[in-house]
Amino acid sequence: MKKVTDVFWISLIICVIFVLWGGFAPENLGNVSSSIQSFLTDKFGWLYIFSVAIFLFYSIYLIFSKYGKMKLGNQNDKPEYNRLTWFAMLFSAGMGIGIIFWGVAEPLAHFASAPESDPETVEAAAKALRYSTFHWGLHTWAIYTIIALSIAYFKFRRKAPGMISATFEPLLGEKVNGGIGKIIDIIAVFATIFGVATSLGLGASQIGGGLAFISDIENTISTKFIIIVVVTVLFMISAWSGISRGIKYLSNINILLAIALLLLTIILGPTGFIIESIFSTAWSYIKNLPADTFRVSPADPEFNQWVKDWTIFYWAWFIAWSPFVGMFIARISKGRTIREFVSGVLFVPTIFCIVWFAVFGGTGLFQELEGINTGLKNLATEEAMFGMFSSLPLGTLATILALFLIGTFFITSADSATFVLGMQSTNGSLNPPNVVKLSWGVIQAATASVLLASGGLQALQTASIVSAFPFIFILLFMIVSLTKAMREDYQKLK
Repeated sequence: MKKVTDVFWISLIICVIFVLWGGFAPENLGNVSSSIQSFLTDKFGWLYIFSVAIFLFYSIYLIFSKYGKMKLGNQNDKPEYNRLTWFAMLFSAGMGIGIIFWGVAEPLAHFASAPESDPETVEAAAKALRYSTFHWGLHTWAIYTIIALSIAYFKFRRKAPGMISATFEPLLGEKVNGGIGKIIDIIAVFATIFGVATSLGLGASQIGGGLAFISDIENTISTKFIIIVVVTVLFMISAWSGISRGIKYLSNINILLAIALLLLTIILGPTGFIIESIFSTAWSYIKNLPADTFRVSPADPEFNQWVKDWTIFYWAWFIAWSPFVGMFIARISKGRTIREFVSGVLFVPTIFCIVWFAVFGGTGLFQELEGINTGLKNLATEEAMFGMFSSLPLGTLATILALFLIGTFFITSADSATFVLGMQSTNGSLNPPNVVKLSWGVIQAATASVLLASGGLQALQTASIVSAFPFIFILLFMIVSLTKAMREDYQKLK
């Protein structure tokens, strides 16, 4: 424990207090956090919307800017991982459980109550796939791009500690090593804990839903707690083995299982409808991207509430995830040029998401439209994917494969998060002590458990929105600091 900093102890104390609060007074925790969430979405919903738009525009600017050829490291550094492994690792960290949880459920939710269209129609189905892709596409990965690029740039090019506070050196100077820097890092740790806890809670709920579909096990809160405990033990074993073994191997397994599940669903499902949905959704997404980016519709209360329930929740969740995902992507990206990095992080996962929602969401929508499985939209959110599989040939096989995929994503996300939290609380060490990683593993599991106990899915959403709010400002100033550093280094290169 000699490597730990004040950030570790202060963050740990805050998290323990929160866990005790949720353990002894879950209803009070739920009420207080819901009140804070309502205030933030009512008063500052616009801030989430416009900040994420800034992140996307800045990321695209970097691809075409004069800084594109600059490397994350020395100009002769080579990437540590090949492109396929790199894509697999960043995708596993950045999407993980969420895309499986919502792959069928979100399109069905929009289909049943799509804004600006009649529900349960062909038009509603098309919009459902477009909205789902919008929430998981370029905007999401732009958030991760900003923080990952900043950390990697300062870590590998300027040899700064791998801390989020270190990215503010051009703006704060030596103050990054003082109280202001510690506050930035503590906010990052806090946001990471709740962002990851949201995913762990979703994963436990969906694994429980899948087990309930293929067995007599009921998806109760006790079942979810047991799942969290079992998976916690597994990801701690993976965390103990290190990033080049546990996370690397599991990430490759994740991408193989995901592709296998995709192909199986395309073959067993409505193949023609799926292929057409991929192209039509991609075109609709691109065509409507500018309008969808800025639409908050203050004059339309129904649509405005939909934005709060979906878009703002997602932007907040991904912002809360971003310290963890950003640090992890930065750690595995040394030696890549800024242009290659931004292009890879933005576009490859987005293309995968378009295909994912067209395959799984499209299959669920097809079953509803054709009357094959009309009760699908009425299932619990965590059961939607398994309900869709139940109407396919070899549906049980697909369900088992999906459960394995959720499990490996669960382990990979939590494993990556313990590594990143370890880095943040040991002054950016690329090999944080195992005892630190295991401490954060226990905290993550406990936080996910108390959130489930204090309100289930709603509590998970609330935690993301609240914890993400202060981190928005950190990301915005991070852009200013990164631009200043790149301008200085570019002049030196010239």
